[in-house]
Amino acid sequence: MAETLTIDFTHNQSAHCENGVVSNLMKHNGFDISEPMVFGIGSGLLFSYLPFLKVNHAPVFTYRSMPGSIFNRFAKRVGVKMKREKFKNPVRAKARLDENLAKNNPVGLQVGVYHLIYFPDEYRFHFNAHNMVVYGKENNRYLISDPVMEQVTSLTEKELEKVRFAKGAFAPKGHMYYPIAFPKKLELEKAIVKGIKQTSRDMTAPVPVVGVKAMRWVAKNIRKWPKKLGAKRANHYLGQIVRMQEEIGTGGGGFRYIYGAFLQEASEILRNDALRTLSKEITEIGDAWRDFAVDASRIYKNRNTQSEGYEDIALQLEHIADREEAFFKRLKKAV
Repeated sequence: MAETLTIDFTHNQSAHCENGVVSNLMKHNGFDISEPMVFGIGSGLLFSYLPFLKVNHAPVFTYRSMPGSIFNRFAKRVGVKMKREKFKNPVRAKARLDENLAKNNPVGLQVGVYHLIYFPDEYRFHFNAHNMVVYGKENNRYLISDPVMEQVTSLTEKELEKVRFAKGAFAPKGHMYYPIAFPKKLELEKAIVKGIKQTSRDMTAPVPVVGVKAMRWVAKNIRKWPKKLGAKRANHYLGQIVRMQEEIGTGGGGFRYIYGAFLQEASEILRNDALRTLSKEITEIGDAWRDFAVDASRIYKNRNTQSEGYEDIALQLEHIADREEAFFKRLKKAV
């Protein structure tokens, strides 16, 4: 007989999967924490360029911190205890998931996107750091709250196993996580300041692979690509920047908007007006990222490899780097 395990869980759509899962799990446990607050306290905003790591035959450009780190930092900073588990054996992974559901405990999962049947085809590529909540089981189908989807959905046991044990970079290995203990009250003030300080530090770090220095390195490389890589690969690399920015977890522009919303909330909690002004500024920088993405996609969609097009967007990226460097230096001083 098919078992039914349903938990009274409220699905809220969010702009990004990991923040959305954390926010929804916190709300389920009685703490009204918004998605931007999770993102800001968890120091989710980052820019990183990893030319030695390839996904879909192009370098990795990431606009956020490592998968899982937002939840880890958020939990640590607000005093929530988390349990994380990974599995070699899918049978064991399924058993642990079912055990949690039987205890009325919704669970966050890290999964691969490629085999997620409810995603539109154009969003299904080999990316293994997507997050969702499983909140029950009906007729051998798992009930899924995927924060980037408008409505809840469901997957069969086989379909869920396939995405939990996807292969490749960042393979999830059945990764599941859930909160197990909470403080009486969340100490948000200190947590906000810690989150802001780390993001400001990361974005102005003196190393070439992260922050504004990484943006400048990418801009330098963009100029060389047409000659160095030839038309086809230069186009593919450019497409990767935009895809990582606009499609994988809302990326560059979108993350700046979420961060702006965080700073606005933080300005009220900390009674700090400077943060409200900075909130407007990072939102405008988000607009500049969007313009950059539109111009870059115009080049690769037209298969245009004239180097002045590449020169143009390299300059745009350098301008964004200058603005972000000034912004994060001021932000650090503001707290």
